[in-house]
Amino acid sequence: MGCASVWLGLLLPMVAALDFRYHHQQEMEAFLKKVAQDYSSITHLHSIGKSVEGRNLWVLVVGRSPKEHEIGIPEFKYVANMHGDESVGRELLLHLIEYLVTSNGRDPEITNLINSTRIHIMPSMNPDGFEAVLNPDCFYNKGRENSNSYDLNRNFPDAFEFNNVSRQPETVAVMKWLNTETFVLSANLHGGALVASYPFDNGVPATGTLYSRSLTPDDDVFQYLAHTYASKNPDMTKRKPCKTKLESPGGIVNGYFWYPLKGGMQDYNYIWAQCFEITLELSCCKYPREEKLPGFWNDNKDSLLEYIKQVHIGVKGQVFDQNETPLPNVIVEVQDRKHICPYRTNKFGEYYLLLLPGTYVIEVTVPGHNPHLTKVTIPPKSQNFSALKKDILLPFRGQLDHIPESNPLCPMIPLYRDLQGHSVATKPSLFLFLVTLFHILFK
Repeated sequence: MGCASVWLGLLLPMVAALDFRYHHQQEMEAFLKKVAQDYSSITHLHSIGKSVEGRNLWVLVVGRSPKEHEIGIPEFKYVANMHGDESVGRELLLHLIEYLVTSNGRDPEITNLINSTRIHIMPSMNPDGFEAVLNPDCFYNKGRENSNSYDLNRNFPDAFEFNNVSRQPETVAVMKWLNTETFVLSANLHGGALVASYPFDNGVPATGTLYSRSLTPDDDVFQYLAHTYASKNPDMTKRKPCKTKLESPGGIVNGYFWYPLKGGMQDYNYIWAQCFEITLELSCCKYPREEKLPGFWNDNKDSLLEYIKQVHIGVKGQVFDQNETPLPNVIVEVQDRKHICPYRTNKFGEYYLLLLPGTYVIEVTVPGHNPHLTKVTIPPKSQNFSALKKDILLPFRGQLDHIPESNPLCPMIPLYRDLQGHSVATKPSLFLFLVTLFHILFK
């Protein structure tokens, strides 16, 4: 190591090492505020709202431009502790924060990741529930629900059936938060099992429920994302790691195949927020003893970091008119994998599409004009923490002063309820037969 690197290491700020124990709200807040103060150039701490009992829902942003979106820099997020009694994810995210900020400027890979990604970390979505746990138990604790006795992972609008429950303050805060950022990739951290679960959690026959699963148009990407996390965790890929009936080959499972769930957050993210989200179940015991925490960190550190990097797969860019003016609210979809709620450009005219290597046709649609088609080829490996960049210039004469919003925000109703027919992904196959057989024998 050169002298310059040594001096740089001495000049970088240090934060007191975070110990491996459970940190309650006051301690968590003190840690987050200290990090935000000591690493102000790469972090931004803010609250997206308050819980039923008035506790802040803190989010720490880590990135080169932590206070505001930067064009071309994708937004990533981790959320933990939706169920207050599932404690491991909360502590892992605090240690992830510590690892990121203390490695910046010292570890080239982490430094590049921070410079190319805006990482949002919410350690606790249900702080009231966490504080309500008085006698920690592996299977069920009082603090699972929020203070109004609502399960927050059953509290979101559902695309398959009406979810007529009272929206809770924590849920409303997250929904508003999703509207303020261009999130591309996400994961929510849970406990009570050891598996990476991918959408859909709910479904209809058109998404494959007749075969005991429910698949998105991006099923290949979701399976890849889930496998990316699971493959780095030494226990998650074991056969029946929690000694239950759940069969999860390779440590991944389709949410609906595991058990149908109405009002879940990951389906909501994918359909209404244009954000690919999976659910990470990280511990067989919901609230394990504190002395187990170092082992959980060692088992999950590489997975947590590798998963963030996946926000850089696929293609990204901006859509312009002939005057090179960015066009917001333009539909940008891949042919043969269109979403029930079409994905659109943000206010900067940006789009982000998570795709595996291959050749695709991107279809750009502006109301009143014919679709514009662009072929792209995604290379086998992402280009140094960046998706393939492909700006799209639409062949329109003059600036489009206003793009009609035929469907600016898809209504939060069961969009799939009346969908007819079956996609290619849901048609019978040998794989489907085996999945159905497993479902009948082991569920």
